[in-house]
Amino acid sequence: MIAPADLEHCREAIRHGSLSFHAASKLLPAKVRDPALALYAFCRLADDEVDLKAEKAEAVLRLRDRLDAVYAGRPQNAAPDRAFAALVDDFEMPRALPDALLEGLAWDAEARRYKTLSGVRDYSARVASAVGAMMCVLMGVRDADALARACDLGVAMQLTNIARDVGEDALEGRIYLPLDWLEEAGIDPDAHCTDPDASEAVRAMVRRLVMEANRLYMRSEAGVGALPLSCRPGIYGARFIYAGIGSRLRSMKYDSISARARTNKWQKIGWLGQSLLLSGATVVMPRSAVLYARPLEEVQFLVDAAARGVPQTTRSDALISVLATLEQHRQDQRAHLTGQRAGVT
Repeated sequence: MIAPADLEHCREAIRHGSLSFHAASKLLPAKVRDPALALYAFCRLADDEVDLKAEKAEAVLRLRDRLDAVYAGRPQNAAPDRAFAALVDDFEMPRALPDALLEGLAWDAEARRYKTLSGVRDYSARVASAVGAMMCVLMGVRDADALARACDLGVAMQLTNIARDVGEDALEGRIYLPLDWLEEAGIDPDAHCTDPDASEAVRAMVRRLVMEANRLYMRSEAGVGALPLSCRPGIYGARFIYAGIGSRLRSMKYDSISARARTNKWQKIGWLGQSLLLSGATVVMPRSAVLYARPLEEVQFLVDAAARGVPQTTRSDALISVLATLEQHRQDQRAHLTGQRAGVT
């Protein structure tokens, strides 16, 4: 069980750090909402640790240690760690799922760029679909088809985030647009980061991301009916709130360079109301055949990990490799600093 004080800390972290999830979580039953708040608080902490820290390799390695401590049953003495450790124990959370998130954050620390849309989906699977799969575990859903649709929703949400943040990411030296799209448009990636421009070509790329996200939002809806009835409004709410960002981008003519796409309180209330109505309709509607569509290739490993329900005790070779690269980077930096100090003295 999550300690009440730790849960309140997580609730406050989400209230201020993730407005969209905070709004949608109000429609979840308490038995799911409370561990979901703990899950999102830990994921929010993980994302901020890497995104906001200058020493990104160091931040990822600290997160690795914190996650190791959680799965060893000895979480660090911090509310998000204790709360996450409680839900890992209560729900037997497969380690492959938070490890996937850690791998995505490690890719961020490497400032990895992606050649194709498939590569962007690989990244989205780790930083977003892994969270969706963990949410399914909290809801007691281990059916492979429902998990595949939850992963569709995660990829759609992350593509929406990427589309919204093209300008902000560029100014931070980050590019999540597929490099082959930039190449086709004759845009140099480094020039894009130096001086991002809301050109027709860039707007077209934003539109392509939004259209791909919309396709996956539509596909994900087939899985909502496979969730417990009490959980459906909250998941529909998250789906509509995030898709609303894409609609806002469309009204801005897909210019995510000059301004940030935002939705307001009243729009969120409207989407939550729509979620309640649609959830009631799913009680009598037959299941869509789309539920049984094959998972995206990039999320198959998440579906397998969550559906089998087998706790994983070791990390994948791919994650071990990227963490070793970051460890070497940390050692090189320390050696460089030591050399600088020696030179000064």
